Amino acid sequence: MPEGRGYQRLKPLTNLQDILDVATEFERTARDFYKDLVPKVSKNIRYLVEELAEEEQEHFDLFADLARRDDLGDLVRHEIERPASDRKFSDCVHLPDLGENPDDQAVLQYALMREHAAMEQYTALAERTPPGPVHDLFLFLANEETKHKNELEAIYYEIVHSGGV
Repeated sequence: MPEGRGYQRLKPLTNLQDILDVATEFERTARDFYKDLVPKVSKNIRYLVEELAEEEQEHFDLFADLARRDDLGDLVRHEIERPASDRKFSDCVHLPDLGENPDDQAVLQYALMREHAAMEQYTALAERTPPGPVHDLFLFLANEETKHKNELEAIYYEIVHSGGV
């Protein structure tokens, strides 16, 4: 296999800059996806989609702030083992087409899948990075995504299993 982008994704090691680039793109695409979805979803979950867009913007801002730091040059070149969750996480950058009138259940299922992928990825990255600002960021985001996933599961149960969909 020639050494190209596909080859790089198969390597067991990656550097933190590549991880941060993918994570930033993950958060940006999620933010944009949810912002575009707001006027299309039912009023039952519009508030939730707006909150998801805001949360993704906050996460994007955390990565952007980290990228502007001058003191992390050597750290972001540090190689770490690529987490098993990396492929699923990276695939989330590709967004589904939920149509012009997406159903609440489909939106919630997609959001749950994204939160779960992010939770797994950030947890794995926190375990693989040395103590410091990047580790702290991944740990913070892993906890955030876990909370979001738990909240979404409760909303999903309430809406889907109580006859809301």
